Parts: sequence; C-alpha cells; structure tokens
Amino acid sequence: MNKLNPLENIDDWDDDILKRYPEKTTDKTKKEFRDYQNSNRAKTVREFYKLNHQYQSFEFVSKKEDRFLKFNERKMSIWDAVEFLNTLVDDSDPDIELDQLQHLLQTSEAIRSDGHPDWFVLTGFLHDVGKVLCLFGEPQWAVVGDTFPVGCSFSKSIVHSEYFSLNPDSSNPNYNTKYGIYKENCGLDNVKMSWGHDEYLYQIVKDYLPQESLYMIRYHSFYSQHKENAYNHLLNELDIKMFEWVKKFNKYDLYSKAPIPPDSKALRPYYEDLVSKYLPNTLNF
Repeated sequence: MNKLNPLENIDDWDDDILKRYPEKTTDKTKKEFRDYQNSNRAKTVREFYKLNHQYQSFEFVSKKEDRFLKFNERKMSIWDAVEFLNTLVDDSDPDIELDQLQHLLQTSEAIRSDGHPDWFVLTGFLHDVGKVLCLFGEPQWAVVGDTFPVGCSFSKSIVHSEYFSLNPDSSNPNYNTKYGIYKENCGLDNVKMSWGHDEYLYQIVKDYLPQESLYMIRYHSFYSQHKENAYNHLLNELDIKMFEWVKKFNKYDLYSKAPIPPDSKALRPYYEDLVSKYLPNTLNF
C-alpha cells in the first residue's frame, strides 16, 4: 500500500481510514461509531452528558482553570500518567470498554502504520493523557466527553444537547446568544471551551510540540465543530487551516477503536524513546 505523506497530501488524504484497517480494527461500519442511541452503553453515556451539560458553565470552567492551570497537583512523567490511565474506562464513549492505554496505542499504532511523522504518532499516543484529571478526584463528566465553547449559546448539534436546558448559562443573556461574549471570527484561542482533558493536556505540552499536534490535542473532542461546523462564526483563518489536521486525526482516534488490545509490553520501548525525544523527563500536572 502506498503511504500518504500528510505534509504533502493533506487535501488528498483518504477520508475513510476505516477501509484501510478492516483486519486490524473492527467489524463496525462507519455509521455505527458514536451511536448514542443504540450502543449497549447508551444509558451510561446519556447519564454522563446530562451531568456534563448541566454543570459545564462559564463560571465552572473558570474555576477549574484557576485550580488546575497552576499545575501544582503533581510532578510526574508521561509514563506515570499513562500507567494511571490503565485503570480508566471512559464513561462518555459508546464504542469501547477497553482502558485508555489500549485506546492510545490503537490510535498511535494506526498512525504509525501509515508512515506519518513521529510527532503525529506521538500525538496519537498522548492525546488523552489529560484524563489524569480523574487522578486528582475530578468526576468523569468534568474530564472526558465532547467539548464545546462556553460563553455563547450551545449548539443543537452537540450530543444530547437537550440537557443544556439545565445549564444556568442557557438563561443568562450574557451567554445565550450566538456570539455571547465573543466577536465574529475572534479565533478559538480567545474562546473558553468546556473544561476537560483536551485543554488541560494542551496547556501542559504547548511548549514542546508542533502547532498541528497542539490543535489535535486541544480540539480533538470538539465534535460539533470538526464534524458539524457549528462554530464557524468564531474561527479565524488559522483555526480553519489547522482544523484540517484535527479532522484527519479524528479518523484515527475514532475508527481505530477495537476490542482486541495491542501488545503494550512489546510496544513500550518504542514509545519510551519517542516520548523522550519531544518531552522532558517529568512534567508539572
């Protein structure tokens, strides 16, 4: 198989990566992923999003940023964080019940098998490491799940958007209009997103990785934008350009999920070397 170089062929990249991994991943069709109605985990996921949408207000996010973006919870290596993820199953995910380490390896190995740059492979391996917030006592509804802007109206394209009626920002005239506190095409760097692992990890690694990688980490859960384009009115030109990378990454993140775990023991030496190439031995979490 001819491997695509994403740096040269991003516009021509095959939109259906699932077709390239029939024997490696799953029998599920593309439409069966992110099925929030018929999955056997639908009830758990619905209860998760009720809490998430009720409490992820502008004030709530601001308080979480004030606490966690001081990065004084713990100093540890990426591997300390990854070892913790081995105990976590994401309550927001209707597709799989494997622990997070297996998901990270499935994503990164799919990227690596297509011959992409090592920083892209590393992004696949790191992208959910921010879920260590659960280690600090945070409930999953404040860590995982789809992300969305706060400070403006909630899009109906967000999964289980019906529960935003419980959110105090829905009745706050400062926040419940299309633009809310923002200006047209202000750029996502000026937009406060719902709190979770995406923003948290981005803030931890933003000085070490390429811009394309950082966009993938920061916005990979922003499905209402990279799937539905619901917030185009807030994006600037840089966001539009970088979101092409987010969309490409998303296909690996989503369609590499499968019930058969990778051999984490055999893969660890490769990822230890890769992590050490880009990141310091320890990071402040």
